[in-house]
Amino acid sequence: MMLTEETPVPLAALPVEELKDHLRMGSGFADDGLQDGLIETYLRAALASIEGRIGKMLFQRRFLWVLECWRDEEQAMPVAPVSSVVSVTLVDAAGGEVVVPVGAYRLVKDLHRPRLAGKGGALPTIPGEGVVKVVFDAGFGAAWTDIPVDLRQAVLLLAGEFYEHRHDDGAQAAGLPFGVVTLIERWRTVRILGGGKK
Repeated sequence: MMLTEETPVPLAALPVEELKDHLRMGSGFADDGLQDGLIETYLRAALASIEGRIGKMLFQRRFLWVLECWRDEEQAMPVAPVSSVVSVTLVDAAGGEVVVPVGAYRLVKDLHRPRLAGKGGALPTIPGEGVVKVVFDAGFGAAWTDIPVDLRQAVLLLAGEFYEHRHDDGAQAAGLPFGVVTLIERWRTVRILGGGKK
């Protein structure tokens, strides 16, 4: 299985000014934007860290998911929340591609465990030694305000932590700060059987 992010979070969507306010950085000076590149880097790092920990995409974007076999009659999606499945394409061993008709599958929406299922039957058969490519959109929304408030606060806290400790020599304890863990705990998905059926 391979999951690839096809559309990154645009810079305009990132809460750069909100993080600067959170860090109590001064404003109205000639060098106001001097730290913006650094702020962006730490925001992206915080987003990636939290998304990886909870298995949910915060900003909505498009993904390409390639897998060699279906796990079950319904295939658990690799991340949540999934808003739509754009396409399902079967690829044979020679590289030939067949786009599966939209009427042959459906998205079973769920905040924690969305699934891809066959419509009126099983999922389409993946060719021997081939793969299936699933293109889908996942995330809470395109805007910062579409993300639940506790997750937004966790991103700001973690990005602030990264910024404040940017000169540390690496001696800091591993793991997320307690405040961040507390904020994201209810969003974590407990994975049983590798994300198979409930």
